[in-house]
Amino acid sequence: MAPTSETLTAERILEATEEVLRRHGPAKATVVDVARVLGVSHGSVYRHFRTKAVLREAVTKRWLDRTTAALSGVVTEDADPETRLRDWLAALFAAKRRKAGDDPELFATYQVLTVENGEAVSAHLADLTGQLARIIEDGVDADVFTAPDPEATARAVFHATGRFHDPGYAAAWQRHDIQTEFEAVVDLLVRGLRG
Repeated sequence: MAPTSETLTAERILEATEEVLRRHGPAKATVVDVARVLGVSHGSVYRHFRTKAVLREAVTKRWLDRTTAALSGVVTEDADPETRLRDWLAALFAAKRRKAGDDPELFATYQVLTVENGEAVSAHLADLTGQLARIIEDGVDADVFTAPDPEATARAVFHATGRFHDPGYAAAWQRHDIQTEFEAVVDLLVRGLRG
């Protein structure tokens, strides 16, 4: 094992873990493999992440947080609530399609990891529905949307569009008519929110 000249950080470990997961898959990836990529002992990895499960949860959270961060800009963009809602749903769908299409091996790996890491997934879903609730609440405040409970409405919108962001539907995202179906669902939801 060659010594590394860079300081070992949690971020470097997560990057290496992602590389190892891509190469070996979740069933065969080990902390020793991660350490080997980094040129350190596996004990050095364990100083940052006390167990393999904690490391896998952290890499899962990092992956999910990328989507949340990308969508947060849509929540605060200077546009009317309807445009922001449409943009947010489109950005979520595009991000999920990109992840599934650009790196299918890693996407499959993360499907396994998200099942293992329910707490990280729950936090991610809460963040996403919180972003939606903010947009819907802004729409209510602007008298554009009718929603007596913006949080419940956000959860309903999220569930209604699940086919376009739930990884279980990833195979359908490559169909030629999926964009038309997505737009039809979003139009229906927006009409409903206008009351």
